[in-house]
Amino acid sequence: MKILADENMPYVQQLFGDLGTIEAVNGRTLTPQQVKDADVLLVRSVTKVDQALLSLNSKLKFVGSATIGTDHIDQAYLASQGIPFTNAPGCNATAVGEFAFIAMLELARRFNTGLKGKVVGIVGAGNTGSAVAKCLEAYGVEVLLNDPLIEADDPREFVSLDELTRRADVISLHVPLTRDGEHKTWYLFDEQRLQGLKSNVWLLNCCRGEVIDNRALIKVKGLRPDIKLVLDVWEGEPDPMLELVPLVEIATPHIAGYSLEGKARGTYMLYQKLTAVLGIDADKSMSTLLPGLWSQQVSFDELVSEKALLQLSRFVYDLRDDDELFRKIMLDDSAIKVGKNSANNNGFDLMRKNHKHRREFSALKLATAGQSEVDWLFKLGFSGVGR
Repeated sequence: MKILADENMPYVQQLFGDLGTIEAVNGRTLTPQQVKDADVLLVRSVTKVDQALLSLNSKLKFVGSATIGTDHIDQAYLASQGIPFTNAPGCNATAVGEFAFIAMLELARRFNTGLKGKVVGIVGAGNTGSAVAKCLEAYGVEVLLNDPLIEADDPREFVSLDELTRRADVISLHVPLTRDGEHKTWYLFDEQRLQGLKSNVWLLNCCRGEVIDNRALIKVKGLRPDIKLVLDVWEGEPDPMLELVPLVEIATPHIAGYSLEGKARGTYMLYQKLTAVLGIDADKSMSTLLPGLWSQQVSFDELVSEKALLQLSRFVYDLRDDDELFRKIMLDDSAIKVGKNSANNNGFDLMRKNHKHRREFSALKLATAGQSEVDWLFKLGFSGVGR
């Protein structure tokens, strides 16, 4: 088989190499001519898979997207052509959850306050939103959930979006991007909703850029400097509005889910599905793809403060490094002088492509003296000796 795979998708050779010939492609610029002879197409969110892209192909057996979202896939067209499709729901939920949690710890440290004691509202309580809630609840932070699409069949307690924005000190967005319907999320946070946010609120977006009206955000932020922003996703990616970047406390190029574990999990889920479609055994293991765990001796006395927890989190993933690099790339003096966002889009994608160092909390194995008081660390996601 001929397998086309996004060049930024890891572990493709290790998992799919025995199944056919692999050709790595630029997912953002993929053309119908390139897809013409493909038997398998493996993409990420930057590739729109529709009738136009597949117009020259008559032999495609499978399409897989190593992503949670599916707004870039014309599933109706694939179904009409009898082409099996799968995405990877939940593959990077843990990574996104930990990213948001670490970002909140960073803001708390920066503004000399505490995360514990704040009320955090999570908009979108699916896999990623639930992963954020898991971290916060392990640490003892009060969480409000809003998700009208699942609340009827979910035993957890939910609140309306209006109540959430009225009560929450921190708001973290984790919804899919939908443009139609009663609960569409396109510009869910428009100018009016942004203006109505609580004083000194922290607003985090780790889902899709267009969930927030970025032009309105620039305007409101000019009037409301009390609003603190963490943006991992941007309207118009890979060309975010450059004037927005300096207004954001933590800025990154859509890499919240880019842990080694999350990437491996996403590719592995596609491998499992393709082998099932082909009717063959999945004889590869995800555990063989990842490096070994780190070990660190930690005593409870060393973790009595939020500062200590942040330091431990930074040992696994220091978010400040990506924020600094992103600003350097996007706010390059020459790009600003010519006034062209397009001068930066290669930098945006290149940073995503080269983002390979990030691990999840589970990569750090903590050896403790057996104190029950540190069980919350393991609930947070850290590994433990003997666990």
